[in-house]
Amino acid sequence: MTAARRSAEAPSVPSLPGSAESSSGSPAGSAADSAAQPELQAASVAESAELAVVTRAGVVESRHIGSAVLVGPDGAVLESIGAPERLMFPRSTLKPFQAIASLRSGALISPEAVALACGSHVGSRKHQELAASILAAEGLDESALKCPAAWPARNHDLRVHLEAGKTETPLAFNCSGKHGAFLAATRTNGWRLNTYLERSHPLQKVIMDVITEYCGEEPTVVGVDGCGAPAPALSLTGLARGFSKLAASTSRRDAEVHAFTVNQAMLDYPWAVHGRGEANTVVLEELGLTAKLGAEGVLVVGTPDGTAVAVKVLDGSSRATNLVALSLLAARGVIDVEALGPVLRKIVKPITGGAGAEQVGSIRLAPALLDRL
Repeated sequence: MTAARRSAEAPSVPSLPGSAESSSGSPAGSAADSAAQPELQAASVAESAELAVVTRAGVVESRHIGSAVLVGPDGAVLESIGAPERLMFPRSTLKPFQAIASLRSGALISPEAVALACGSHVGSRKHQELAASILAAEGLDESALKCPAAWPARNHDLRVHLEAGKTETPLAFNCSGKHGAFLAATRTNGWRLNTYLERSHPLQKVIMDVITEYCGEEPTVVGVDGCGAPAPALSLTGLARGFSKLAASTSRRDAEVHAFTVNQAMLDYPWAVHGRGEANTVVLEELGLTAKLGAEGVLVVGTPDGTAVAVKVLDGSSRATNLVALSLLAARGVIDVEALGPVLRKIVKPITGGAGAEQVGSIRLAPALLDRL
């Protein structure tokens, strides 16, 4: 597999700023609801696969294990690694489907705001201003948001924020765009604003319907996300199939208009999905792929023809996900290998040592994974 081999040795990816949702947030369901749910049978270490290794001075220092799955435009599984049929929490990778549900429910927001609703942004001034504009159009302000307050994730943005005399704000939380879209849909329908995160809320029911429709699985286990919204569990395979339909929506004549709007908005305004120079934004901008990260080591990427890959790393780290996902797509010949190298060098940070930031190690595809590709 020349494509994957050419991209197999790359620098390492640290946890991305703003990529992991806060562990705080208001409950989306009662304790009784949680107690009544079936047990989530997550993938075990034994049935998972080694996906990537981190080396220092040529010695393996860390190993990342997990699962990955690649599906074709028709949803058929092309590559199955580890245990992708086991349930896991997709976390923020579900935001595009939540955005589709908001649009279906009548949210009237700009394409740029749609991209923000799909994003796990870094809380820059521009991100905050766009989130605030969604609320202002509905006669609301940040007090209506039920996601936690946060600081901007990057040092430069934080410095600008502090110099402006600002404190923590829910506008800077990575999910503020999603919550803004929730509130826009809720306002349009005259639904109760202060309960928009409850599982029994009409909007949350539409969201579950959309996820079931696109991913082909009806969630039976629903937790609470870091932002306070319901967090349904799915299989990696179901998630990949959902993104297959989403990513192909701009070229399929039978695609839902709201899916087209969501996918095109992510491609047109990639800065809103993550942030300038951040992984999802770079992949959207430079490869034209629909990419979305989720907390705890989840990533899903879809190509315009409907090929899609989903990855879950058991240790919750995101540093191996882009290398694994993009290499799997390259191995199938659905992305340009010549363009892939420069992208990986931008989003997979090298392991360095010393004041001069000399590269002293790397992150590579695990030998067993490389061999099967």
